[in-house]
Amino acid sequence: MTNFNTSPSTIRRSFLAAGALGAAILIAGCGSGGSSTITVGNENSADSSLIHAGEKATASTPSSTTAPAKTPTSGPLSKEPKVTPPSGPAPTKLETKDLIVGTGAEAKPGDTVTVNDVGILYANGKQFENTFERKEPSTFALSGLIPGFSKGIPGMKVGGRRELIIPAALGYGKAGSGKIPPNSPLVFVVDLLGV
Repeated sequence: MTNFNTSPSTIRRSFLAAGALGAAILIAGCGSGGSSTITVGNENSADSSLIHAGEKATASTPSSTTAPAKTPTSGPLSKEPKVTPPSGPAPTKLETKDLIVGTGAEAKPGDTVTVNDVGILYANGKQFENTFERKEPSTFALSGLIPGFSKGIPGMKVGGRRELIIPAALGYGKAGSGKIPPNSPLVFVVDLLGV
């Protein structure tokens, strides 16, 4: 024979478990059906706002319990770098040059990193990106970037500064993006603040 007598604490636990299950189902159903994924070669001018909105959202909600990396207040990475395009034709392969070698954790492919960066067009030196002016570093996963970044940042160590010269094919390609015209090679100076 089944005993239908249950203690009040058993009933309370049952109600709490049912409530938690209901909350989990409600939260799971509230997800967005849209996507903010940007595929290289398919960008449009609206993609720029997605990139920067994602950077700000990621920067304000770090995935770990450590505080997000910030721009140093002293030392060489506290000062905005001057970025100038090299003379001559743009390279056809990614070129990297360490301007300051870091001593912290090393960035690996697919890591989430926090950086300061300044980006200019190779052709005329026109600036299109500057986290120093925004006074807010960018945080992003290396796997979700243009190939020039996802290939050019791994190997850097926190505290380092690296110049990336990115051919158009490893940048925004034929489509361009926002202030970046189609088929534009790019020059970035990137400070790695956190991994």
